[in-house]
Amino acid sequence: MPAYHSPSTLADALEILASGPVTIAAGCTDLYPATQAKALPGDILDITAISELSGITRDDAGWRIGAGVTWAELIRAHLPPAFDGLKRAAREVGSVQIQTAGTVAGNLCTASPAGDGAPCLMTLDATVELASATATRSLPLAQFLTGARRTTLRPDEMVTAIRVPDTAAAGQGDFLKLGARRYLVISIAMAAARFETEGGAITRAALSVGACGPVAARLSGLERALEGVPLSAAVDKVTTDAVAPYLSPIDDIRGDAEYRIEAATELVRRLVLRCAEKRVGIAA
Repeated sequence: MPAYHSPSTLADALEILASGPVTIAAGCTDLYPATQAKALPGDILDITAISELSGITRDDAGWRIGAGVTWAELIRAHLPPAFDGLKRAAREVGSVQIQTAGTVAGNLCTASPAGDGAPCLMTLDATVELASATATRSLPLAQFLTGARRTTLRPDEMVTAIRVPDTAAAGQGDFLKLGARRYLVISIAMAAARFETEGGAITRAALSVGACGPVAARLSGLERALEGVPLSAAVDKVTTDAVAPYLSPIDDIRGDAEYRIEAATELVRRLVLRCAEKRVGIAA
């Protein structure tokens, strides 16, 4: 008979994980749609009652988003402008009901190529905290996500938090995605950005594209090319040749690979233009 576990402490949850295979359940907004049966198979570990996984806090190292934090909680949180892209993505994750139940960490664990959270968190240099009954470790998000629906998470581990260092919590974040409609849609392409500026020029750029490869990708070459460039001229640096080398899109019913590359390039261009417009508005 399958067992249902609902521990109230992280230590108890990790002991259960160590004892054998279980399915970790939080918001279940991805878990249930992927299950064809009337009930989830096997033993279930419900982590929603664990207070150690809740809340968004700040310490000397930066910001900590607990593994139990929902998209709706993220939207309501008081965070620096660098997180605006992540908040914008949160508002476009499914419906309000999905945002209220689904968790930011769960979106990463699902590891969908079209997961809205990954590109934004990559621009924030996010790391993922993992814990088992015997050890803890922290991995950059790019190392945690290893492919479509694949992560480095071990059977006896769970994600406990997402970390954003203070060094990446500066500047202005933004996010755009393209789909067949505005909401309740799987992205054709998406892009996230975080820009730090000074005196009308970009001092640091963090750019990431999602839904155009097995995992979201940082556009490191383009980021370097934008450093020191006046905002008024930065959009000229965003070309298909500058974006395409980092992408490996597929052809599917939502769009072919060539279209996805063109769409991703246009999204990045619009993010650069929006950054310039915001800067002009601030100066005025």
